[in-house]
Amino acid sequence: MSSPAHALADARLEFVTQWGVLGSAWGISRTMAMLHALLITSQVPLSTDEAMEALTISRGNANTNLRELVSWGLVRKVVQPGERRDYFEAEKDVWKIFCTVVRERKRREVDPALAVLRSCAERTASLRGSEAREFNGLMVAIGEFVELAARVMDRVAASERSKIVPAVLKLFK
Repeated sequence: MSSPAHALADARLEFVTQWGVLGSAWGISRTMAMLHALLITSQVPLSTDEAMEALTISRGNANTNLRELVSWGLVRKVVQPGERRDYFEAEKDVWKIFCTVVRERKRREVDPALAVLRSCAERTASLRGSEAREFNGLMVAIGEFVELAARVMDRVAASERSKIVPAVLKLFK
C-alpha cells in the first residue's frame, strides 16, 4: 500500500506524461507540454534546474521550452527574493489557458493558412478554364470556412468564461 505522498507523485507523473502526449497531438513539443503540466501542478514556482531534474531534460531543452511557454503567455517568470535564478509559474485558470492556446494557435497556424488561401484565390480568380475555376472555387470555399473558424476562435479567446460556457453547454443539451 502506498503512502498518500507516493500516490500523489504517481498521479502527477502520469498527468505530466499524458499532457506531453496530448501536446504532441496539438502541435507543440512533448517537452513543452510536459513542462507546462509540471508547472501547472506545482504549488510553488520552479527554477530551470528543478524542471530539468523533474523531467530529466537538458538545460538547453528546458530553457528553449520555458522561453516558448513564456512567449505563449502560459507561463511567467517570477522573481524570488534573494535568488539570482529565474523561477517560473504557470497560469492555473483552465479557461485562461484554453483561451491563450486558442489565441496562439490561431495566430501561429490559422492566420498564415488563411493568408495562403486568400492569395491562391486572388491569383486564380481571373484564370479561365474549368480546372482553374474549380481550384479557385475550392480556395474561396475553404477560405470562407477558415475565416468562420478564425472568427469563432477570436470570440472564444476574447470571451469571459461566465458568458461563453453557458452558451456552449446549451449546444450539448
